[in-house]
Amino acid sequence: MVEGEMNMRIHHVCIETSLYKESIEFYTRVLNFELVKETPDFHGREYNSWLELDGFYIELQTPKKEVKLESEDREGIVHMCFYVEDLAKELERIAGVYNNFKLKNGEILYRIEGGNLFKVIAPEGTIIEFRDNPLF
Repeated sequence: MVEGEMNMRIHHVCIETSLYKESIEFYTRVLNFELVKETPDFHGREYNSWLELDGFYIELQTPKKEVKLESEDREGIVHMCFYVEDLAKELERIAGVYNNFKLKNGEILYRIEGGNLFKVIAPEGTIIEFRDNPLF
């Protein structure tokens, strides 16, 4: 490490949702995250929960009780992406349990520079991308 350089890595992504039960089911059942902590009545929120997959965490929380989220108010994460070695196999696995794909030109799986990808839309609207090329 160079002097003055920070030793930093991503810890988690926080996603706020009004569709808590659906989102928990999506991240655990479809993407295989493990629900490691669920805290009800957390600082004015109905729930604040932590999900983990291979050392990567999602903090999933409901809005503060006095706030009602509208789809046009959503800001923050545009998408998150997972690299998978066998994209066709992962697509088949997900399609067996979930069916909200983001299409491009009517196609689920499509070619990008250097590889292929597909995207699913989580219940709260987060786009989850899967690609078979590890860099860009």
